[in-house]
Amino acid sequence: MRFPFASHAAALPRPARQIERCGRVVSVRAPEGWTDVQIEAWLDWADAEGFEVSDGDPLAEAMAGWAAALSNGDAVELTATLLLGLVSPARPARVAPEVLNLSDPGAGEALAAEGARRRAGRRATGAVEALATALAGVSDAVSRCEGPRADCADPASNPALARAALSARRSGASDADILRAIAGEQFSSVPVPLSPPPVIVALADRAMIASGAPDALLAAEAALEGDLLLTFEPDDAESAAAAARSPAVLLSLTALRAISGSAMEPALGELVRLWSRALTARGASSVAIGLGGLCDLILKEGPDDAGSRAARLAGTVTAACETAPSLFVDDVEASLRLGLTPLSALEVWQTGDGEIVRRLRPSLAAAIQRAGGEVESAERRLFGRRTLVDAPGLDHAALRARGFTDVELEAVETALAQVDDLADAFRSPVLDAGFVRDVLGIEVVDGNLLDQLGFSDEAVRQAQAWALGEPDLAGWTEAPEALKPILADPAAFEADLRAIVEQVSAAPDASPTLMDWRTTAIQAARLLGDAAREGRRAVRLQRTAPPAGPLLSLIEPEETTRQRRWEPESRAVERVVEKVIERDRTRRKLPDRRKGYIQKAAVGGHKVYIHTGEYEDGELGEIFIDMHKEGAAFRSLMNNFAIAISIGLQYGVPLDEFVDAFVFTRFEPAGRVTGNDSIRSATSILDYIFRELGVSYLDRSELANADADGLNADGLGSGKAEDGEPETVPAARFISKGFARGAAPDNLVVLPFGQSRGAPAPAAAATEAVACPACGDFTLQQRGAGWTCDTCGAAPSMQG
Repeated sequence: MRFPFASHAAALPRPARQIERCGRVVSVRAPEGWTDVQIEAWLDWADAEGFEVSDGDPLAEAMAGWAAALSNGDAVELTATLLLGLVSPARPARVAPEVLNLSDPGAGEALAAEGARRRAGRRATGAVEALATALAGVSDAVSRCEGPRADCADPASNPALARAALSARRSGASDADILRAIAGEQFSSVPVPLSPPPVIVALADRAMIASGAPDALLAAEAALEGDLLLTFEPDDAESAAAAARSPAVLLSLTALRAISGSAMEPALGELVRLWSRALTARGASSVAIGLGGLCDLILKEGPDDAGSRAARLAGTVTAACETAPSLFVDDVEASLRLGLTPLSALEVWQTGDGEIVRRLRPSLAAAIQRAGGEVESAERRLFGRRTLVDAPGLDHAALRARGFTDVELEAVETALAQVDDLADAFRSPVLDAGFVRDVLGIEVVDGNLLDQLGFSDEAVRQAQAWALGEPDLAGWTEAPEALKPILADPAAFEADLRAIVEQVSAAPDASPTLMDWRTTAIQAARLLGDAAREGRRAVRLQRTAPPAGPLLSLIEPEETTRQRRWEPESRAVERVVEKVIERDRTRRKLPDRRKGYIQKAAVGGHKVYIHTGEYEDGELGEIFIDMHKEGAAFRSLMNNFAIAISIGLQYGVPLDEFVDAFVFTRFEPAGRVTGNDSIRSATSILDYIFRELGVSYLDRSELANADADGLNADGLGSGKAEDGEPETVPAARFISKGFARGAAPDNLVVLPFGQSRGAPAPAAAATEAVACPACGDFTLQQRGAGWTCDTCGAAPSMQG
């Protein structure tokens, strides 16, 4: 009795779905379990086959038209299997027209020539883009030139054009192309998509490859440059080449099991007979029928005795097929149409309302449950607990010890539901910048905040695993014993099943063995030798794609000038060579425990607090500016201005540059300064701040506008006791007890400075306030024979 595929398809609910296609929306009727990605893959297939996709039931129409072209008698059943998602047409791998025997004398030359062609094809796109860029540089050198047109178009008169032309010539441009670019002709290029080169099927002696003979190195070099399938028996070489040229379909064993239940094997035989008749009716001598979803089917039924069940399913397919089939079809697009993915613990899925989520692979969940394990424990391992409560290494208690409050902890817990990296839960805007700066004491978050808070890499890794999960189930301690080998290496489990299927397949398994992109020919030859000694029917080596982006850090070499031999009759010409050395722009971080001072003053009645931070050698490394009674916007601007200055200082900007840039800037508040023993007036807050820093750190005494004769350096008086002897000052006035942590002796004193011993204290001269003709403030003071304004710094010439 034939399996009723058509009846199942007629009863299958296929609601209408709206799918976006190239700027338009298409209404498609598809099974409920299909994702949007599957439907789009089928629509792409219909477009490639030449079927016009329109509203109504486009998939059913395209599938029916394709099936009718195969066989009129079985068209209804074939269409039903497509609609049920049991089968998808596939494209086998492209192979070279002939099998290459490595024992032939000309095999080496043939492989070398093919490798050269593939290298040229791989590099062609990059070469064309580089050539287009170089010729565009030639045109730009002419268009940017200012001067007569003839001179701008002459490399002898336009040095920029000469350099661009040489660069274009090195990129492969002919002089004719360069002249056309000079004339203004545009060289635009469109990258040509390169189709993958065909697989080279080669035949070699197993003993020679296993022993590392020259044939092994020859095959390895060819494998590095292209796609090589190496076989060891003539029958395997011919069947591999024939399978690649045969019509192919991919089956979904899991979908078949869902509709057939316990009648799985009879339904599989009927499905294979149906498609075998349809494919061979068109004159095909062999067919390729891939067993998709084999690993998932075995896991759902339990991994016990997996080998015998895989062999039984493969035997069912072979017995039902009219010709000896190849049981391997590796077509990514066909797998996408059937919803098949490589075996892994995590799976991306689309829910009924269209949301894309991650989930534990259903086949693994069924296997875990069947083996007596806890599916919830596996899901916690993969997806984490989404909380840091009781997390190892980094829990709420550890965060509270560093200053976190309930407000910040709640924000972090909320963010954990959305992030995939633990560091993202500790960034702005999750944590307020003011909290990070004022409470945590971190002015600038440099990379990972958790590192700056002192948490070790191991603590962060453990907390990451606890809260956000692991990428797989390898190392899951609660895994059932029978599943631990599979969970540790799913790819190895899949490879074992393919090896069992290969024993009954007409063609060998042509799935590639991936090599690192840096693999050398010697290393590839070793891999070929290992495969030959293991008794494999065929081996196919492929390099993985290199990482995206630049892989080398290159520095433009300095041009060297050749020294000419001295000739007596020549006149010596002096040359001045300027060598520009770029300073290394690396940030010099301040010590975690740093010294500095706090200066309180008032500028025009507005209080200003300057807080400095210093390196070990006393060099200024950061500043903080606080003005508590100003508006929020002005205070925020000043805070961020201080951050910018601090970053500049830590990257090596000299303090002199900042001082020269900001002194004498004029804006309110301005005027009289109180609380500072060196500065009595300022034209603005910035003028005051950088006068203070210049005086304190650069010894720029010319920036101080107090009467230096009336004060000593510390502003504590004349610096002498009543008996005329110099007074000593306790060091506690200058050294922070907390910073020193008791390391400084209690009897440490600082000798007076700033005045010569025995010099009589000068009498303060009474001066009359004079208005400055430049700014109008009554701050014009006489300095020797001239006058200087303490507010704007002007030095007018005063008569009388």
